[in-house]
Amino acid sequence: MKRQLVLEDGTIFIGEGFGSDSETVGEVVFNTGMTGYQEILSDPSYCGQIVTLTYPLIGNYGINRDDFETINPAIKGFIVKEVCDFPSNWRSEFTLDEYFQMKKIPGIAGIDTRKLTRIIRQYGTLKGAICSIEKDANEVIESLRSKTLPIDQVRQVSTKNPYPSPGRGKRVVLVDFGMKHGILRELNKRDCDVVVVPYHTTAEEILQLRPDGIMLSNGPGDPKDVPEAIDMLKGVLGKVPLFGICLGHQLFALACGADTVKMKFGHRGSNHPVKDLATGKIAITSQNHGYTVEADSVKNTKLAVTHVALNDGTVEGLKHLEYPAFTVQYHPEASPGPEDANGLFEHFIALMEENKQEVTAHV
Repeated sequence: MKRQLVLEDGTIFIGEGFGSDSETVGEVVFNTGMTGYQEILSDPSYCGQIVTLTYPLIGNYGINRDDFETINPAIKGFIVKEVCDFPSNWRSEFTLDEYFQMKKIPGIAGIDTRKLTRIIRQYGTLKGAICSIEKDANEVIESLRSKTLPIDQVRQVSTKNPYPSPGRGKRVVLVDFGMKHGILRELNKRDCDVVVVPYHTTAEEILQLRPDGIMLSNGPGDPKDVPEAIDMLKGVLGKVPLFGICLGHQLFALACGADTVKMKFGHRGSNHPVKDLATGKIAITSQNHGYTVEADSVKNTKLAVTHVALNDGTVEGLKHLEYPAFTVQYHPEASPGPEDANGLFEHFIALMEENKQEVTAHV
């Protein structure tokens, strides 16, 4: 079944359809990971986006029950060079085509993903549509150029109600802006008593849960579209230790007076080198974001830059100079990708323990 990928700049790719035969519109982005396509397609941070994978063969180990980062994927579509129809892996339960049919997600294969990636790198992310070959491409292009993409992605993917993930250790309130399950797994692995709450939970409601620490999850879109979270952060800063990841990092920066900007094509992949400015050590990290904290905006705040990206020098980590709070732009839980930065979870546990001892000493 022939399909076309149409971009707002007028570029048209013709390929073979797989998955759902529905049509879709979204922001076209690319991911450079060589493996982990199941975690990528189920990452809520891709809400509203059509994802291009630069690695050529996708679906070769199928889809299994264990590697999802959310139950219901939020991506709008998938673009690959070649989709595997006969996966080979003992854990495989579905082909990529079968899974996308079940979840009503359209895909397109057989196009020049290298060319598409070069276009995005040169001109930035673009609006695009996966649609029938019979649809008038000029009409699609005109529609794309006039279309405004939704800005309520966090509302779409955040949990609607609080829920517990019990443990015997530190009480952590995990604010869900589009949480990958890998973050929750890492906290559970350390026996944390986790309460997951929606993105619009107030500071008062969070503090009523008597947390030892607060974790801010990853999530999709522009952090400035989530003003509720910025207000919440201003109310909890300094009260309990805080650890933010990805969108949580950007929201923390905004709450502390720094600024964020949209990147040309973002960081999406599992091979991004990041330097720890305190130790000089380099970690290879997993990343997925289209916005970044503006470095110059940090100078007049009570924040310090702790990590930078080696590829482009962008801000990859922050810490508060007065309060026990730190954030990173990358994903220490990986899923997929290297686990070089996994020790940040231990740092968060230690920070909660230190804070508890200080509070006890002052009682």
